[in-house]
Amino acid sequence: MLKLRLGLVLLALGAPALAQQPPEVIPLWPNGAPGFEGRKNEPERAKDWWVKNVHFPTLTVFRPAPDKANGCAVVIAPGGGFRELVFNAEGRQPGELLASLGVTAFALKYRLPNEEGSDYTFDHVQQDAYRAMRIVRSRAREFQIDPNRIGALGFSAGGAVVMMIAFTPGEGDPQAADPIDRANGRPNFQMLIYPGGKAPAKIGPDAPPAFLLCANDDEYGCDEVTMQVVEKLRAAKVPVELHLLRQGRHGFNMGDRSHLASVNTWPRRLADWLNDSGYLQPASGTPAATAPR
Repeated sequence: MLKLRLGLVLLALGAPALAQQPPEVIPLWPNGAPGFEGRKNEPERAKDWWVKNVHFPTLTVFRPAPDKANGCAVVIAPGGGFRELVFNAEGRQPGELLASLGVTAFALKYRLPNEEGSDYTFDHVQQDAYRAMRIVRSRAREFQIDPNRIGALGFSAGGAVVMMIAFTPGEGDPQAADPIDRANGRPNFQMLIYPGGKAPAKIGPDAPPAFLLCANDDEYGCDEVTMQVVEKLRAAKVPVELHLLRQGRHGFNMGDRSHLASVNTWPRRLADWLNDSGYLQPASGTPAATAPR
């Protein structure tokens, strides 16, 4: 019964977004990724839960209702081991949830270096992530968002993507021909859900505040990565919140398929952190958006 009620809550949160027109899709580079312009028209492959063959990286936009928008924005990086993207469960669903909280969300389709036959490297992944953040920040007025309240949310490999841009300065090039590349590409805050990859060798005191969540029995060792990141954030005195679930393993996405209450309801913890941290405070001074219950 608990799972049913919580599932209905998540469904209700996403319902307004689902009832609207298809989300807007923004190419990171309209003419194709630098050096790979000739591949821009190669079609993606998608089936069930995955998307592959990403040669034309994009952002899918999930806008909140105008009367609920609070000026906060988040770029979402789905996981998938850099072989595919778990786009629906770790891109679209979190985008719809964030939009229900008044956040303008952008789900990123980035290039995949671990896909069979791929010509891409992890430098290209970082390039995509920086470009995504810079597009959102440079178009803040258009999206009616605060350029100083733009966060990044990553699942599994997507957590590694977020760390690629969260723990490096991210300054834009003031001389860049493309105005987008002049914007800063570092998020103002970060949310890492069972993050993969490796913890950075060093984290400085200027790192973005962080929310981390994973299961203690994660079979891919993401719990160890999580704890290493938390320890380094705390040593640097960066604000951090950790939720280490007793069980749940890896890849539980938004929790709606789990029979475990702690996993099934984890998005509440994220919403509470966003609210308690002040990121959901509307610029107009009206009451903050409330966390889902």
